[in-house]
Amino acid sequence: MAARRLVSVLNLGHMQYRRAWELQHRLVRWQLDLLKTGGGEAHKKTQDLLLLCTHNPVYTIGIRTKGYTSADEERLKALGADFFRTERGGLITFHGPGQLVAYPILDLTHYKKSVRWYVKQLEDTVIKTCGRFGVEGQCSPHTGVWVGDSKIAAIGIHCTRYITSHGLALNCNTDLRWFNHIVPCGIEGKGVTSLTKEVKDRTVTVEDAIEPFLNSFSEQLECKLIDDDRGVLEMVETVE
Repeated sequence: MAARRLVSVLNLGHMQYRRAWELQHRLVRWQLDLLKTGGGEAHKKTQDLLLLCTHNPVYTIGIRTKGYTSADEERLKALGADFFRTERGGLITFHGPGQLVAYPILDLTHYKKSVRWYVKQLEDTVIKTCGRFGVEGQCSPHTGVWVGDSKIAAIGIHCTRYITSHGLALNCNTDLRWFNHIVPCGIEGKGVTSLTKEVKDRTVTVEDAIEPFLNSFSEQLECKLIDDDRGVLEMVETVE
């Protein structure tokens, strides 16, 4: 049996979206540099990472803007949120306190070289996580994870030479009113929900969700998670 791929987990805590975005760019660039200079053995040197964090209120938009103009941007900023246009897949969504955000930086060469397969693994990871709280999540023709007609987790990724970035956001005890100002992920007529709203008899915090999520991620991706002592971040400090 092949050894399970090691994935270093970096719990970054609360981090501004811009900083997390820039960090992902640096980590991906570091991986791509390894591939560029490492020859035939390069993929063996890449280091899979799983970044966990929470953000201040921020609306992010993917490569399909679907009519969100500069006026819309200013309207959303006026609510007290940041706004970023990114290179990830998907349409507009919201990140904020009470939401577990995960950014896997993976070399899909060690799993399956298929973006569609990878997105499905993220969806199934979230479904398993929800199940650990007694919540029945499900897939739909729309990317993400749903409880009935309400989305509980958004997924939007980017992939360069099979190195992934961006990822998913699971609503734990998020203030869902932030979603009232947008059409989440561009899907009309659907709602949003959270673990807390679905569990009903308790508040499910981000801290409560981390271990169930990590267990689900490890099972679904068939990898072994290890704690990182920020050594990886120190290594990429020289990446420009």
